[in-house]
Amino acid sequence: MTAPLLRVRGLEVRYGPITAVRGVSFDVGEGELLGIVGANGAGKSTTVSAITGLVRAAAGEIEFDGASIRGRTPERIARLGISLVPEGRRIFASLTVEENLRVGATARDAHAVRAALEQEYKRFPVLARYAHTTAGNLSGGEQQQLAISRALMAAPRLLVLDEPSLGLAPQMVEVVFDTLQTLRDEGRTILLVEQNARETLDLADRCLVFRQGIVATTLTREDADEATLAEAYLGGVA
Repeated sequence: MTAPLLRVRGLEVRYGPITAVRGVSFDVGEGELLGIVGANGAGKSTTVSAITGLVRAAAGEIEFDGASIRGRTPERIARLGISLVPEGRRIFASLTVEENLRVGATARDAHAVRAALEQEYKRFPVLARYAHTTAGNLSGGEQQQLAISRALMAAPRLLVLDEPSLGLAPQMVEVVFDTLQTLRDEGRTILLVEQNARETLDLADRCLVFRQGIVATTLTREDADEATLAEAYLGGVA
């Protein structure tokens, strides 16, 4: 058996006196799509923030490709091959679409950037159409496509998405999940944080259910009917 690409063991994150995440452990295998679902405040986004270096872990270990990344800066972690699509998109609103995409590929040479741009414009034709438009003028769904595309410009080994469907119209949520299905079919390794549990469970190889800062259970699409999912979310509270 090959070692996991991402390995998290005993992760603990605190905000002052509050422990937001405690004792979280999981692996992400190469080519796997692992979902993390749970209610607001369950510790999902805090966990991926610790993995990507945006917050500091108080305890535990985070390894990527066999090496510890705990305590490294977000820039260093990104250069190792982890790209984050952050909650709320966080595009550069005053830059054009193409300028945003080029920001995602700053560590690549000019030839690789040109090839990546061509690939992303094929993936998201709307971005090609608005390549020279200021990104702040795009709709929310178009901005989310830009945020995903910008992360892919870095040619990551692990793509991390934090609530990519948040605040989107239903038709754009469908576009986002169709895109994730395509990326999964391409064999990309993905860590997906979502509140949209049913869609995530249908897409993911495995799904961790977070509750009050811990991993309450692990589900797959085969063993998760609506009652099981509700119990995992609510801890048996009707």
